[in-house]
Amino acid sequence: MVMDRFFLRVILLGIIGLLGGGCAVPEKDKPIWERMKITDLEPPNKEQGGIEPLKTIDFDIIVFEIPAENIKAFDGIWGMLYTQPLRFNDRDAFKANLFLAGFGQIEMLRRIDSLLQAADAKKAERTSLFLQDGQADDVMVARLPREQTVFYISTGDSTEGATLGPGVLVLRIKADKITGSRGVCSVSIQPVFVSGLALNRRTDEFSFARCGFELKMSPQDFVFLGTEKYISHQMTLSGLLFSKTAEKPVVRSYMIFCSGIND
Repeated sequence: MVMDRFFLRVILLGIIGLLGGGCAVPEKDKPIWERMKITDLEPPNKEQGGIEPLKTIDFDIIVFEIPAENIKAFDGIWGMLYTQPLRFNDRDAFKANLFLAGFGQIEMLRRIDSLLQAADAKKAERTSLFLQDGQADDVMVARLPREQTVFYISTGDSTEGATLGPGVLVLRIKADKITGSRGVCSVSIQPVFVSGLALNRRTDEFSFARCGFELKMSPQDFVFLGTEKYISHQMTLSGLLFSKTAEKPVVRSYMIFCSGIND
């Protein structure tokens, strides 16, 4: 399983490595196979004192940014992904907040990579999570440096405002192994605001639960999370998650890739 997990990352990082941009590639940003010997991929030898891998469910989260005027390039990506495996907490609220999501598998990545490159996409961030069964962890999306009202659709067409900040908006990812199903896990993903002043973060937070969803995943599976359109302000949940109002506005999307399940 260690060997499988490393090779999955070699494939994934190879496909997205071309999106880093620039002529001179820093050592840390080079494709993984340019920085590792093939012997580094070998699993530990138990007889030589190797350490057994922790029983974790592993994810790579890649954030892509494309120029806002190229957002139509995502239409081709959504068209090839599947929504049937996704169980939305509230499908109507998810759509009303301009969220889009789709499920895919590793053989689709080359086509997705081509579409992203054609749209002048850049790989902005990459985060790895190693979750134990039943554990959740957060991937930071945006900072709220001061108190502000964040607007979102709660039910139907009802717009609500939550007074939040200072703190951070995160994507919370939770993974649970499925009893009797080896190599499969149940994953939940939802946006959550966590107060920067909280001593106990789990008691001082605001969950946008209606915009969350669940799905079953195995290694080589991924879910792609994005939005229908660019929003030119940071007053809404969708704007904070998916829009970056810089000199050249960009749209952000998130690929959550299951890179290994160590049963």
